[in-house]
Amino acid sequence: MKILILGGTRFFGKNLAEKLVEKRYQVTIATRGSTPDSFGHRLRRIRVERNDSESMKQAFSNQIFDIVYDNLAYCSNAVKYALDTVRTDYYVMTSSASVYNPPNPGVMEEDFSAEAYPFVWCDRDSGAYAEGKRMAEAALAQNYAQAKQCAVRFPVVLGKDDYTERLRFYVSHTVRQIPMQIDNPAAKLCFISSAEAAEFLAGLAEKKIFGAVNACSVGEISLQEIVRYVGNKTGRKAILSEKGEPAPYNGTPEYWLNTEKAQSAGFSFSHLNDWIFELLDSYIQEEMEK
Repeated sequence: MKILILGGTRFFGKNLAEKLVEKRYQVTIATRGSTPDSFGHRLRRIRVERNDSESMKQAFSNQIFDIVYDNLAYCSNAVKYALDTVRTDYYVMTSSASVYNPPNPGVMEEDFSAEAYPFVWCDRDSGAYAEGKRMAEAALAQNYAQAKQCAVRFPVVLGKDDYTERLRFYVSHTVRQIPMQIDNPAAKLCFISSAEAAEFLAGLAEKKIFGAVNACSVGEISLQEIVRYVGNKTGRKAILSEKGEPAPYNGTPEYWLNTEKAQSAGFSFSHLNDWIFELLDSYIQEEMEK
């Protein structure tokens, strides 16, 4: 099976590439060449500017893949550049729970209809992240409805390889006793690990799902539970202040994703508690050693 990954050099995209290589698929990653990887000769690389239509045409006009994983579709034009140039039997776009406006406890796929959403062609810098993802899904659903496709809606993805370091913010500020302003401390939130996100995406190669699908770990946790855990482990209580540095997940309401559609297709998910405290422990150790 020939597979292309748009965005396969870091975070869960890199984990996805690793899992597909392990399954002995013929994997190609599209890259600008600015991020080194450790795959050696185990996969193929194509240099391309993902958000340049001409670059995409030159790179993929004669390419055919069984599956395309698109981890870089942040706007409607990105979907257009991919599906107008790459021939594939199955297109999997990494979307986001942020398409739900707002997300709420137990939110289901039908709570955001990409088919009915007002749509325009736009670039990544045309608006906010959430709106860009809505437009990307709308482009897929309304302009490429004939294609076999899936839009995977992840919540925030966490892992030691998380370059955004948003979860680490809460750990580092607690350890260093830096005041922080958290506007939603009691809100229960859902997450998924980068390893499980990659595992789910890789699983779609065999257990295909069509249309939008939610994917996240079982269970929820609040930010106050997170900082309390860090405080208990370090003996340093978090300093919460309205004048503190605004925390990364501010403005996020309490929500979690209904994953019945994924489960009915044969997927299962780990419990949040199985991995998030281990991740927090790793951050704590690193911050305490600084």
